[in-house]
Amino acid sequence: MLVDTHCHLGDSRFDADRDLVLERARAAGVGHVVVIADSAPATEQAIELATRYGISATAGVHPHEASSWCDDIAARTRAALEHPTVVAVGETGLDYHYDHSPRDAQRHAFEAQLAIAAERRLPVIVHARDADDDVAAMVLEWGGEVPALVLHSFSSGTAVFEAGMAVRAYFGFSGMVTFRNWRGAGYVAACPSDRLLIETDAPYLSPVPHRGKRNEPAFVQHVAERVAELRGEPLELVQSETTANAGTCFGARVAHPDDTEK
Repeated sequence: MLVDTHCHLGDSRFDADRDLVLERARAAGVGHVVVIADSAPATEQAIELATRYGISATAGVHPHEASSWCDDIAARTRAALEHPTVVAVGETGLDYHYDHSPRDAQRHAFEAQLAIAAERRLPVIVHARDADDDVAAMVLEWGGEVPALVLHSFSSGTAVFEAGMAVRAYFGFSGMVTFRNWRGAGYVAACPSDRLLIETDAPYLSPVPHRGKRNEPAFVQHVAERVAELRGEPLELVQSETTANAGTCFGARVAHPDDTEK
């Protein structure tokens, strides 16, 4: 079994064939999918999809949407975390590449969600782009307060990698590892075996040989294959380790998907 630990299954690009997408995932050996939320409405949708398909959801606000963070959104996020399908807070973090929300609003929303995760004892899924110094600082500050940090679709530099290593964060690697211009092979190889996760970030970041097409959970197999190649390990080992790590990080719902109520 493989676990796609980061998929935006609620994206409108899946509206026409979402059932078939999950059928293809199962046929490809993907036993579980974590549906990622990036706003309050997306949180509600992620929970609905996780309930419908017997998979998992997250609850949180992406840095692009950080300007929306307020007491009402915080309350809705806390309430969503009570739902049995929800296994993590996020996707939250910092994105200084697009700056869709002001940086101070991003930092405020990120820290608020870290605090909620610490309070509720849930892992946090972290988005980081062109914000290495601030992300590294937040990881070091909060890594000991939350049960787990997931540095999703890892593409940051040494500062974030070392901060993650210091707090025993999980490192999620996506289809970017298959790209010709990928420069993070050393991080894939250096990641401890018990901290390694794989993901699609679907519908984004389609791996080779599907570049230019919509990504989907079935394609996480290509990520696993490339990670195994970069680490010089058997594919079967990477599959078993990343699946076990997903269960350890996110809990029984992901570790034992056959027990999930459909």
